[in-house]
Amino acid sequence: MKVIILGACGGMGRYVAKSVSSLGQIDHLAIADLNFKDAELLASQLGSHAKGIEVDINNIENLSSILFDYDIVLNTVGPFFKFGYQVLKTSLEANCHYMDICDDWEPTEKMLELNDIAKEKNLLALLGLGASPGITNLLGRIAIDHLDIAHTIYTGWNLEEAQPEPISSQKETNAAMIHGIEQITGKVKVLKDGKFEMVNPLEEIKVSYPNIGTYSAFIFGHPEAITFPYHFKDLLNSINLAHGNKSTIFVLKIMRKLINLKILTKKTAARFLEWLEKKGTSRKYTETTSLPEIYALAIGFKNGKEECVGVSLDGEPSRELTMGEATGYPLSLGFKMFLNNEITERGVIAPESKCIDHKKLLMEIYELFGMKDAKIKVNKSW
Repeated sequence: MKVIILGACGGMGRYVAKSVSSLGQIDHLAIADLNFKDAELLASQLGSHAKGIEVDINNIENLSSILFDYDIVLNTVGPFFKFGYQVLKTSLEANCHYMDICDDWEPTEKMLELNDIAKEKNLLALLGLGASPGITNLLGRIAIDHLDIAHTIYTGWNLEEAQPEPISSQKETNAAMIHGIEQITGKVKVLKDGKFEMVNPLEEIKVSYPNIGTYSAFIFGHPEAITFPYHFKDLLNSINLAHGNKSTIFVLKIMRKLINLKILTKKTAARFLEWLEKKGTSRKYTETTSLPEIYALAIGFKNGKEECVGVSLDGEPSRELTMGEATGYPLSLGFKMFLNNEITERGVIAPESKCIDHKKLLMEIYELFGMKDAKIKVNKSW
């Protein structure tokens, strides 16, 4: 199989490249990046089957001509609200399977509309297989499966863990920071009371997690709010949430207000946020009892009674993970399952799709994280 990784030298892409390069089914691996020298250098470290190439995804005609030579595209180029839809559309036109780590809800909504085209071409397009989205979707599917019927799904994660990568070919403002600023400003889409609504990000929601307690979390614009209703038509509420230190939330709310008042630009805010993170100004979320680092909470009915179930990780990594590892490794392992014919679905799907063995993928992700004794922790109200 001929594989191309777009953005392979970025903070996320390099972990995908390194982890898939040893898979035996790959005959040719293209390390594609805007920076050709970085692409050549990384490819030289991955084996004779890897080749560095220069790709500017803004040049659609050139991108299309390149993709026709490959079987599957692994897309790690952010921010996805700028590039995600067009890269998927071009990939399908070039008859390529496609997988990515898309973390923006806006392109996800449009990308799902390409489902019929993907099915007609017998192609898989798996969106958002990173940490959030990605791991959160897998946890959410497991939570929903514990109920007879679910009406609400919350996916959540700890803001303090979203540290930028120290090594990347990206020379300008970090794409992850640009994404973060985009999703805390303006309005974001969630499913609320059976209808999609545009709401203010960072709006506080009280989350009652079984056997742990009730804590504050804050709306964050992410694809899970869009993809869960796509796969589960009975849902009435679908919202992605973030939690963290009060000081972190306060800073983000101030930045949001200044941007909405046009006092601060999004680009300047992203640079400032990146500077804060690199300086280590953001303190770890150290409450002795709190929401899990990453989790999903489903609410619905079990045996005729309204119940809830939270699913999270039980175990600690052997070392502190970078955001690149937490995001890149799930994509590489999902790709491995595809190579092994463990994902045979065609069309545009998200990680909560029924065609994926969610528990198996989660456990393989945790093993790659160095969590040898990890378990999937289920907290039930019954």
